Amino acid sequence: MTLKAAFIGLGAMGAPMAEHLHARGLLHAVANRSRAKAEALAQQLGVKAPATLAELAAECDAIALCVTADADVLATVEQLAAGLKPGTVVIDHSTVAPDTAKRAAARLKQAGAHFIDAPVSGGVEGAKNGKLSVMVGGEADVLERMRPVLEAYALRVTHLGDVGAGQATKAVNQVLVAGIAQAVCEGLALGEALGLDPERLIPTLGAGAAGNWFLEKRGATMLRNEFSVGFKLALLHKDLQIVRGIAEQAGTSRQVIERSLADYAELMSQGYGDDDISGLIRLKRGR
Repeated sequence: MTLKAAFIGLGAMGAPMAEHLHARGLLHAVANRSRAKAEALAQQLGVKAPATLAELAAECDAIALCVTADADVLATVEQLAAGLKPGTVVIDHSTVAPDTAKRAAARLKQAGAHFIDAPVSGGVEGAKNGKLSVMVGGEADVLERMRPVLEAYALRVTHLGDVGAGQATKAVNQVLVAGIAQAVCEGLALGEALGLDPERLIPTLGAGAAGNWFLEKRGATMLRNEFSVGFKLALLHKDLQIVRGIAEQAGTSRQVIERSLADYAELMSQGYGDDDISGLIRLKRGR
């Protein structure tokens, strides 16, 4: 039986993910905080945009969401719970705390439904190209049922453990993202100050031990002062606030987290919150 899937949260990541579901013949309905955006995409794709989330829930077997904050996830789950059919699976692609994922799972269990936390990595490009890495926490059999949905927009789907394990893995991911951004932005600011040619510098660095995704995808654009290309730095700041709490509980070092929180807070105060995270080079250039 073909799954009837819905997608909630049609931002820079969610909209292309929903379009990939439609391309696989799985998308039945969409929803968004701004109803106009949901109605526009629904009309474009020939799917439904129900008036309420309870109505959407009653029509679908799988419901994916990609929203901003922990409170948004819990509020969405509460609204869905009023209309869910037994056995429906809610797939959360948002970045939230592991405890939030566990609370959402417990609420849906009361409604006879299932929950998997499935945060993603790969940026806007990964969403558009259908090549995201999905980190899943939840029951293995539930994940297997949802693979047709996840594989519509994922290059890799990995089961990490019980509910919350996906978000724990995303926390690790965001520390690495932040640390790599710190190093690449600082290094390229130095190269710029030394007058090195970016067209020679970046491929040379990328071919050696310094090569990484961020350098490859953002190196040239940041040196051209193009900062509207990907993941907003205000969102990484939000994620790192979550990660800070997780690291405090774990008792591990938070040097990268704290440095990045301070830097991105400064950029946000200067009005650059909507910049890609490579906007960090603004601070690394110094005087």
